[in-house]
Amino acid sequence: MSSKKQHLYNPKTTEYEFLGPIGAFLMITTLPSLMYLLHLGCQPEGCPSSALVNQLSNPQNFVQFFSIENIHSLFDLQASIAYVGYLSYLVLAWYLIPGRWVEGTQLRDGRKLKYKENGFRSMLLTLSIIGCTILFKGHEPLLFIYDHFIGLMTCSIIVSFSIAIYVYLVSFQKGKLLALGGNSGNIIYDFMIGRELNPRIGSFDIKYFIELRPGITGWTIINIAMAAKQYHDLGYVTIGMILVMIFQGWYCIDSVYNEPAVLTTMDITTDGFGWMLSFGNITWLSFLYPLQARYLALKPNHLSWLEIAIIISLQTIGYTIFRGANNEKNAFRNNPDDPKLKDLKYITTESGSKLIVSSWWGKARHINYLGDWIMSWAWCLPCGFNDIFPYFYVVYFAVLLIHRELRDEEKCKKKYKKDWDRYCNLVKYKIIPGIY
Repeated sequence: MSSKKQHLYNPKTTEYEFLGPIGAFLMITTLPSLMYLLHLGCQPEGCPSSALVNQLSNPQNFVQFFSIENIHSLFDLQASIAYVGYLSYLVLAWYLIPGRWVEGTQLRDGRKLKYKENGFRSMLLTLSIIGCTILFKGHEPLLFIYDHFIGLMTCSIIVSFSIAIYVYLVSFQKGKLLALGGNSGNIIYDFMIGRELNPRIGSFDIKYFIELRPGITGWTIINIAMAAKQYHDLGYVTIGMILVMIFQGWYCIDSVYNEPAVLTTMDITTDGFGWMLSFGNITWLSFLYPLQARYLALKPNHLSWLEIAIIISLQTIGYTIFRGANNEKNAFRNNPDDPKLKDLKYITTESGSKLIVSSWWGKARHINYLGDWIMSWAWCLPCGFNDIFPYFYVVYFAVLLIHRELRDEEKCKKKYKKDWDRYCNLVKYKIIPGIY
């Protein structure tokens, strides 16, 4: 890419998100600490545990909580070796497992990158290995994950930072296509938000791989391990744990089964790949999202038949909205002339883009977010109401989805200009039909 084209395709970022460099610094420093707070603070005696409350409320103990000894205890050599081995296995699976190559959306420079689609087969292989392990060795090998959970999480944080540093440094090489929002010139902000749009090593797309592989697969494995821990302690697995495993496991398998759908999301088409997506998909997704399963391994909860019926109903409603809307949007983006979509109504913008104004997307502009949030309740309710920590996910997810909706609305406003106002007049609600 010539210097003239480089300037044309990579304009300077003039507007910040996430409160700019200050927000970026706070995210980088506080979110890893929050991970430790949630998991170290959740113990059999309570979530938060009485020990944590005592340490954080007493100034002397608070300083001791961050002592060198305590920090050193977060590192685990065995866990680090296991986690690096796990990531190596996923990369090897990407290379060796057959899969079809699919095209992504057209980039600003006119290119369409190709992506290897074999995530579902990789997940099936992983589940088969786990199944064979349980069949021939029993559930005990899975207890390693529970026993070394903090060490595994620490290694994942180190890996996520290392990858973020790598992609930040290589983004300064000539010919790189940068994200429109990641070229501000501020090191902290660009490192967090991501400079390069599609960092690659040959045909291996780092962002696409990390978007669905380490986090989604890790989440699934950890849930299974937590169920093994509960079985080890109780001699059986509770209905609540089974529901969490089924709901979240289905979500993970569904994600990799519909792997090409991620190519039309903001993460792939718009956002650069930096610390936010690296940490978010490697650590946050793998180790925060199994919070309910880990809670139930520590504190089993027994559900009534009414509670079970309510939880299953919420999951069914949420998934129907989430998957139905996402499949409809993805099919329309790939082929708006598909006869199966003939009943969909849409408007055509000046740029030539088509915006759906009927069916799921006629009810709300981000109707899929509503389905996602309803499912989050079904994942947390099996934990009961004795503790606060298991419901962190519901609150966090609501904030995340609203913030994502605001980001998307702002970008669409800039992209479609007056056509976006016309679209909003036709589809009046943002997430919840009739309310918001």
